[in-house]
Amino acid sequence: MIAIRKANDRFHTQIDWLDSWHTFSFGDHFDRNFMSFRSLRVINDDIIGAGQGFGMHPHRDMEIITYMLEGGIAHQDSMGNGAVIVPGIVQRMSAGRGLLHAEANASTTGPCRLLQIWIMPEAQALEPTYEDRCFPALGSGELVLICSNDGRDGSMKINQDASMFACRLPAGETRTVEISEGRFGWVQVASGEVSLNGEVLNHGDGAAVSFETRLTVEAGTDSEFLLFDLA
Repeated sequence: MIAIRKANDRFHTQIDWLDSWHTFSFGDHFDRNFMSFRSLRVINDDIIGAGQGFGMHPHRDMEIITYMLEGGIAHQDSMGNGAVIVPGIVQRMSAGRGLLHAEANASTTGPCRLLQIWIMPEAQALEPTYEDRCFPALGSGELVLICSNDGRDGSMKINQDASMFACRLPAGETRTVEISEGRFGWVQVASGEVSLNGEVLNHGDGAAVSFETRLTVEAGTDSEFLLFDLA
């Protein structure tokens, strides 16, 4: 079963420096039918104005992944980490028992765009940790494992039985993914248009996958998407 969450059905926050679309309930937006999917709690599609961003603020008990699509985001946190994250580099924070961080558009001349993803951890009050990593294989057209619970295949380790893959798929190409029995999936289209088991998904669309053993993704245009394998 594939249940599509259309881009325009997402919650929307727009202020002078931020244009954000929320796949699940977030901030002042609440719908008990769209709180999460399995352990996947947040997918925010954020466009941040030049030189603007989020000041220092707290997080706890959440696995936070920043996936850049355009431009760069400057990160600072209470653990002493500082970095500029650009497309091809992915950031992972395990907030654990608590941390503070700030993130701002690294450019003073143009906007940046990112997907901020939150995954609920398997335990609370863990030790906070930070990592960012370059994934050169993202340009290969293949599914690239970004995060996993065991850090396999060069992925970043998260504290949950979940895996996140990313793919930049050229128009006309197809990728097939096997899903183990009892597992679930979520596909989020960052750009372009894909067909997921015959269902067309466009930029910003997401799809909850239940009781499917195989996913076939075909790109109608040059596309970028994320795939989550969830317990």
